[in-house]
Amino acid sequence: MKVLLDTNVVLDVLLIREPFAQMSMNLFDAAVDKKIEAYLSATTLTTIDYLVAKQQNKQEARALICRLLDLFSVAEVNQTVLQKASASAFSDFEDAVLYQAGCYVGVDCLVTRNVKDFKTADLAVYTPVEFWQLLEGK
Repeated sequence: MKVLLDTNVVLDVLLIREPFAQMSMNLFDAAVDKKIEAYLSATTLTTIDYLVAKQQNKQEARALICRLLDLFSVAEVNQTVLQKASASAFSDFEDAVLYQAGCYVGVDCLVTRNVKDFKTADLAVYTPVEFWQLLEGK
């Protein structure tokens, strides 16, 4: 199953944001174990680079980006993605870009803690808990 992880799910792991970190880490583990084919939007990676460089330093940020690139595939952001995002019914452009990047690479679903931000989505949208239960067959 091809899954796009929202930026907030990745940040939950990287920043150890409780009570969300462990469930999001389970999704990272599922990607490592090849239970899912996990994608990050290119915009997620740029956001993470910016935040980590600001909090720590540029070298730490780049090392982290390299580790994420080893673990996840990238849902590219190109002109088609941006045009579809700008024409979409999403109220938040960043969410629209992330969603359209996922659609562009053919993901089956999106995992986010902010399901309400994707109410106009045609793809299935799950919280990390909901998606984990789906993976575990519960």
